Amino acid sequence: MLAYIGLGSNLNNPKQQIKDALIVLNDTQDVKVVALSSLYQSPPIDGSKQPDYINAMCQVDTHLTALELLYVCQGIETKQHRVREKKWGARTIDLDIIIYGVQVIVSKQLIVPHPQIMNRAFVLAPLAELEPNLKVPVLGPIQDLIAKLDITKLVKL
Repeated sequence: MLAYIGLGSNLNNPKQQIKDALIVLNDTQDVKVVALSSLYQSPPIDGSKQPDYINAMCQVDTHLTALELLYVCQGIETKQHRVREKKWGARTIDLDIIIYGVQVIVSKQLIVPHPQIMNRAFVLAPLAELEPNLKVPVLGPIQDLIAKLDITKLVKL
């Protein structure tokens, strides 16, 4: 199964946090990172006073279920000292399953495609870099989604 995982960080050397997460993800049994976007810098989505975020998107080939992949991502966040004190708060690392094949998943633990994908340039731009003709399940062509967003605050590094 091909899946897309968004990575983001704005604490403790964000570029290194993303690199470290990718290494662990790729070293996980039944998960192989097959593509990686450029890094992108963006301000916090809530406008709060915290450092800018560094984000990227990776494509993985996995034999794990979506829920098993979620647990892997959460384990990486824990290893990298992710603290969940405040919604949209600063973080060492964040891994989100954005797309899992063509599946639509709505459960207590996981919603795929990610429920905020259409509102986040820092997700859509790196995703489109990897798959410019992607059709996001339920939402449609990625280029149509990007056209609806202001991407002026997003900086490709």
